[in-house]
Amino acid sequence: MADNSLRNPDNAPGRWYVDDTCTPCHTCIDIAGPATAHPMMQYNADETKVHFAVQPSGPGQEEAAQEALDLCPTQAIGNDG
Repeated sequence: MADNSLRNPDNAPGRWYVDDTCTPCHTCIDIAGPATAHPMMQYNADETKVHFAVQPSGPGQEEAAQEALDLCPTQAIGNDG
């Protein structure tokens, strides 16, 4: 389970976040990254972590964010909503 106290500071403000336990495994980027139908997640400058560049808006992005959370192997994605 993601830890809000370890929240990556690059996350857009809001209830969805990625914490510092993230490893660049590509799973969430494949689901909600720049090349997807619902882009909202991206790598930081040195590609060592992922963050929510924007918060999900609308059902498609909410579903993609939830799928990324469900499939994250390090459980680094959180939702405080």
